[in-house]
Amino acid sequence: VFFRDDEDTFKILIATDIHLGYLEKDPVRGNDTFLTFNEILDHAQKHEVDFILLGGDLFHDNKPSRKTVHSCLESLRRYCMGDRPVQFEILSDQAVNFHSSKFPWVNYQDRNLNISIPVFSIHGNHDDPTGADTLCALDILSCAGLLNHFGRSASVEKIDISPILLRKGRTKMALYGLGAIPDERLYRMFVNKKVTMLRPKEDEDSWFNLFVIHQNRSKHGATNYIPEQFLDDFINLVVWGHEHECKIAPFQNEQQRFYVSQPGSSVVTSLSPGEAVKKHIGLLYVKGKKMKMQKIALETVRPFHMEDIVLADHPDLFNPDNPKVTQAVQAFCMEKVELMLDNAERERLSNPRQPEKPLIRLRVDYAGGFEPFSVHRFSQKYMDRVANPKDIIHFFRHREQKERNDSDLNFGKLVGRPAVEGTTLRVEDLVKQYFQTAEK
Repeated sequence: VFFRDDEDTFKILIATDIHLGYLEKDPVRGNDTFLTFNEILDHAQKHEVDFILLGGDLFHDNKPSRKTVHSCLESLRRYCMGDRPVQFEILSDQAVNFHSSKFPWVNYQDRNLNISIPVFSIHGNHDDPTGADTLCALDILSCAGLLNHFGRSASVEKIDISPILLRKGRTKMALYGLGAIPDERLYRMFVNKKVTMLRPKEDEDSWFNLFVIHQNRSKHGATNYIPEQFLDDFINLVVWGHEHECKIAPFQNEQQRFYVSQPGSSVVTSLSPGEAVKKHIGLLYVKGKKMKMQKIALETVRPFHMEDIVLADHPDLFNPDNPKVTQAVQAFCMEKVELMLDNAERERLSNPRQPEKPLIRLRVDYAGGFEPFSVHRFSQKYMDRVANPKDIIHFFRHREQKERNDSDLNFGKLVGRPAVEGTTLRVEDLVKQYFQTAEK
């Protein structure tokens, strides 16, 4: 009941990692990103949102092709221009918010443009500014007046994040953004207290603070990610781009108390388990300091089905010493692929907007003395039924590595470790530990 479309409620469409132009030359999948982008913009128009907020990687390539740029401009012009009045105002100094633009003001306030849905976006690691002019594809869209590129830090030594201050009726929102920066560098800047989020001087507690970031969220190495603990605790909601798995329902961080929403990508760019999770975008309602996220499932996304087989788990079916074992394995894999295709077909009957050919990935663990078979010959049978015939099957060996490591473990090393270390490891402690030794 509380979230109605009223003059005090912001309604924002949230999406990240659209990767326009991904595999654009592929005869089957080439149009996928453009199709889904139009679906996203169509939702924004139908729900009459106040604005669209994108979390980076709108483009897949740093220098998107003419076809990709053209298609993007066409979509933005079709869905985001028009007579519907924009219902919120900007209170902050726009020359600061959009300092890198030749037109440093929000597009809907430009007398020469007729914008019905403003789009605000940070850049991701795929579409980050490069070259002597440090321009990125978003700057072209912003110069054309179709998008507002924000969250660009001017300095390499320190980052001051100045929010765009928005007001709709009695609701005030501070929108912070930070475009993608190499993770290790940003990690170091956070630790050295070089990242500052500036807050509005007037009654700072009355603002809803929304932060958009595009970095590794899961740990890819000691400093190759941004721990949530680094972020300021006055933030209310973090929209986290870059991670492709859809975890869009806001999840509360125990220590900082803010919520994190990870919308994930709107296209499958790697055949991994995280990408098999259903893709969504969000409708975020904000009224005063309260918020609600409504998930919207994307219907135009190509279905992706994935399964794992461990050959050693089927001793009754496969004996590595049998000369005909490879044929048996191949027949077994074909059966699995057929089942996945049946599932995909059933799913498609309930959603006619889905592309016809699914993505299929069968991961085969062939540890235990098995040999992989020719994937090339296998895939030819599925040329017309699967969107990714060349990489349906992925062979890997999991088991053996584990066994090998167990045999030459050095038990002396294990005993010397304090027991505590195995049980609780807090990121803060690790960071502290790391820098104490680093200082020395």
